[in-house]
Amino acid sequence: MEVVQAASCQRLQVIAITDHDAVEGVPAALQAAQDSCIEVIPGVELSTEAQDSEVHILGYFIDISDPRLNHSLASLREGRLNRAHSVLAKLDSLGMPLDWDVVSAISGSGAMGRPHIAAAMLQAGYVETTQQAFTHYLGRGGAAYVPRYKISPEQAITLIRQAGGIAVLAHPWYTQHLVTYLAEAGLAGLEAYYPGYTADMSAALVRLARQHGLLVTCGSDFHGLERLPNNPLGGASMPAADFAAFLAKRPQAA
Repeated sequence: MEVVQAASCQRLQVIAITDHDAVEGVPAALQAAQDSCIEVIPGVELSTEAQDSEVHILGYFIDISDPRLNHSLASLREGRLNRAHSVLAKLDSLGMPLDWDVVSAISGSGAMGRPHIAAAMLQAGYVETTQQAFTHYLGRGGAAYVPRYKISPEQAITLIRQAGGIAVLAHPWYTQHLVTYLAEAGLAGLEAYYPGYTADMSAALVRLARQHGLLVTCGSDFHGLERLPNNPLGGASMPAADFAAFLAKRPQAA
């Protein structure tokens, strides 16, 4: 798997595969890491909504075969497909028709999302960069933006815990007002170290995590440099003690 190979080049020792609303990439990553020194953490990133805010909940150390998790992921993927059809219809009305088969080929076996539509727009010559596609068309408020089916953060946390994992609030700077009630719902950690966060921002999030007895984590939120050029693989780090506390949450071998 290309991400594992890239991680090896970056001299990373541990990576987590946390695709949006999908776990299909995890087995390939685990297989690719078998003959390397890299540990792959099975994970997922669930898209949720609360109080008119989009909230992303990361799940680490999950059992990717959990039936309840996979049932919910199937529903979320169906929502993504419905949304994609609606987005393509809007783009067509704007004079930018896209072939469904082309978008499907770009998305492959994973969950179809706006990055795949953006890539198809780039391929068709409608935009010069995928970032332009999001800024003008696919992002919230864009000409072809379509909201999609989401679950609540509480539902996401429950699904992750039922699958044996721990739930972490992703890039939480703008959703930290939700931490108190999410902690009560079973949230386990905050992604306090994230590309673009200043030292003061991370320090404030660490204090918030300590206040609620939560773990501190880091994440690069790597989506490919074409999509997020400021989020390179391994582009975030955290103190060794916090990393050890996080790894201590690995499931114990039977």
